[in-house]
Amino acid sequence: MSKAPEPTATIIDAQSTRSTAQGGNTGFDAGKKVKRRKRHLVVDTLGLLLAVTLTAASVQDRDAAADVVAQACTKIPGLKKIYADRAYGGKCAVAIEEAHGISVEIVRHPGNRSTGTWHDAQQPLWPEVVAKGFVVQAKRWVVQRTPAWNERARRLMAHHDRSNWAPLAWVWLAEARILATRLAT
Repeated sequence: MSKAPEPTATIIDAQSTRSTAQGGNTGFDAGKKVKRRKRHLVVDTLGLLLAVTLTAASVQDRDAAADVVAQACTKIPGLKKIYADRAYGGKCAVAIEEAHGISVEIVRHPGNRSTGTWHDAQQPLWPEVVAKGFVVQAKRWVVQRTPAWNERARRLMAHHDRSNWAPLAWVWLAEARILATRLAT
């Protein structure tokens, strides 16, 4: 069985990046406790970039999801599923499903899988061991490695530009370099 030429499943995530003094619109990222900008990425299951947007770090992931998902759906109309972390759950996931007809699956940390489920009064004699700390999450690790690949380009380590289009162009150039290297080897 071969893969279809266009992806049907994608992964969405956001990445906070540093900004310099002249680096355009920045905001305070409460999770990381720093002033930064955020890249919102949609990648396919191979980790290849499909869509990217740039916002101030103060913009929540769920608030910026609509733009980046719309961008991905415009490029690839056959998308059927998006894997996301819990930041995109709830009303954001429902809004994406209604607007684009795409199924959104929230991938949770193994220690948080019991959220919203009923537990019997009789607990098991040997409870299941729950992993703590860093755990590779199914499907989500793909989107985590894409920024790592892109940040090998020194230009993407910090935002030096006031405009929004220049940092996005650098992301696409870094992705093109990765694809060219894969084709050459």
